[in-house]
Amino acid sequence: MKKKIITAIVIIGILIAIAFVLNNNKKENQAKIDVVAETNASVAVKTDTIQTKKIDLDFMANGSFEPIQELNMSAEKSGKIIKVLAKEGDVVRVGQTLAIMRGDAINVNAQASEAAYLNAKTDYSRFENAFKTGGVTKQQLDQAKVALSNADASYRQAKINIGDTYIKAPISGVINKRHIEPGSIVSAAPATNLFEIVNVSKLKLTVNVNESQVASLKTGTKTTISASVFQDKSFDGIITFIAAKADGSLNFPVDIEVANNANNEIKAGMYGTALFKSAQQVQTLKVAPRMAFVGSVSSNQVFTIVNGKAKLTTVTAGRIFGDNVEILSGLENGDIVITTGQINIQDGDKVEVIK
Repeated sequence: MKKKIITAIVIIGILIAIAFVLNNNKKENQAKIDVVAETNASVAVKTDTIQTKKIDLDFMANGSFEPIQELNMSAEKSGKIIKVLAKEGDVVRVGQTLAIMRGDAINVNAQASEAAYLNAKTDYSRFENAFKTGGVTKQQLDQAKVALSNADASYRQAKINIGDTYIKAPISGVINKRHIEPGSIVSAAPATNLFEIVNVSKLKLTVNVNESQVASLKTGTKTTISASVFQDKSFDGIITFIAAKADGSLNFPVDIEVANNANNEIKAGMYGTALFKSAQQVQTLKVAPRMAFVGSVSSNQVFTIVNGKAKLTTVTAGRIFGDNVEILSGLENGDIVITTGQINIQDGDKVEVIK
């Protein structure tokens, strides 16, 4: 009996000891959890400081070159091609014959139309003389005149049809693609593609600029153009068009006409860069990093840090210069703005600045 009492006491003591240890472990784990929770309560962010900088007002914009003229020639008449006088890569001038279509039937019709015209002309001359002597009536003379007019129109159309058998270049340029061969049958409906002609003696470079940049541009202004594949060469350009309305991304398309060199080294489809120079090349401005803006610059909102907490601040943004944005109001020099981590924070959240 005594042994049973001792055993029970020992077991109770062991259980008390286990409970004590578990309780201590629980307190230690809770303390660790509290520390982690305290640490995780702060969102890690990176920051930058608002300051006044000297900003280069010159800016560049990229785009791709397009031919000043581009035309896909289609057949105007149906028939059979008997000769092709131009191949891909040939330089052609406006009015040059590129291909000849079979015109036997057209020539026969033209001869018949010519004969009918000459006959109508003779009849009208005879009726006119007879009318002077009273041999025919005024109505008969008028009918002869109408017949002559109709015959003349038919003859003119026949000559046009003969001309259409000679397929001529409507613009000057280079044959970029040829779709026909001798023996090809072409039709006017649906129209058969004949040639693709591009004129690259001049090119058009289309670039997009933002609202702060477009305000300083004018049509007729000269610019310097560079092509991505010719780093050591520059080309003269002139602004020919500035969009009156922004596109969906709030940018304004600007067209620049570029004179190619004698060898036409710039090809349509190449990438190019336009340099826009400002009359006042350097200006001292208060700027913020572009990355500081919540969403985009157009939101006019940034997070500043005040007493270790994020504060959503409304600002007035001005011009954009690369990675910097002009600040017109809402921030002062020395203010700390958050540049990364904005997606994870809300107004009033604690933040921890990391390097």
